[in-house]
Amino acid sequence: MALSGVGNDRGEMRILENLDELRTDLADYIAELSEVAVKERGVFAIALSGGSLIGLMGKLCEAPYNKTVDWGKWYIFWADERVVAKSHSDSNYKLAKDGFLSKVPIVPGHVHSINDSVSAEEAADEYTFVIRQLVKTRMVSVSDISDCPKFDLILLGMGPDGHVASLFPNHAVLDEQDEWVTFITDSPKPPPERITFTLPVINSASNVAIVVTGESKAEAVHLAIDNIGPDSPSLPARSVQPTKGKLVWFLDKPAASKLDGLQFSE
Repeated sequence: MALSGVGNDRGEMRILENLDELRTDLADYIAELSEVAVKERGVFAIALSGGSLIGLMGKLCEAPYNKTVDWGKWYIFWADERVVAKSHSDSNYKLAKDGFLSKVPIVPGHVHSINDSVSAEEAADEYTFVIRQLVKTRMVSVSDISDCPKFDLILLGMGPDGHVASLFPNHAVLDEQDEWVTFITDSPKPPPERITFTLPVINSASNVAIVVTGESKAEAVHLAIDNIGPDSPSLPARSVQPTKGKLVWFLDKPAASKLDGLQFSE
């Protein structure tokens, strides 16, 4: 049984009893957004992240989704990526390919990963160029209030420190307003070199989902969602606030265990 509700301006909360229910709810949500986008635009532009997120998307590879989703209309991007070879165990591309992309009939030419043979700065610039070309042809929509790309869905995880994509606490990239994709060479979590969508791009999306599981992230969930005082640390996840889009949190009960007394309805 899922509990859902809107406790404040931090988006919709979906709190699931266990991981299996979370996987099902997440698959339903993604499949529904895919259907809507394909009907409206003829394509579905989705940005993935790494970590446990890919495993939690696994139900999409099973019936009924593997047959009902219009996989040929999907365009795949990454909200962040480690600047390592695509065959490296740290690669978000490899994680997604092994755990998801290889199990559904997505068109290989629709999968847009970074150039893994150049520097982090060059990889970020090239990725921006790729996205710009796809915005020109409207494979990716454009925001009507800025020139930012408007992805149909950006899927994010969150670390115990409150980082999303490769936007880490107190890092200068949190203030980046002009670039669509930027790079870091000093990630506090290895590997150090990464590219990442910037907050303006994340907040221009039609839909953003932040998927968080486990008790180790409960404090970060509390700090990212609840109405906390000005003296509390401001986590990167708290800056995810789609300007005109919709934010949904998918939480299991351990991750939600420190949330303030929000009123959820079954």
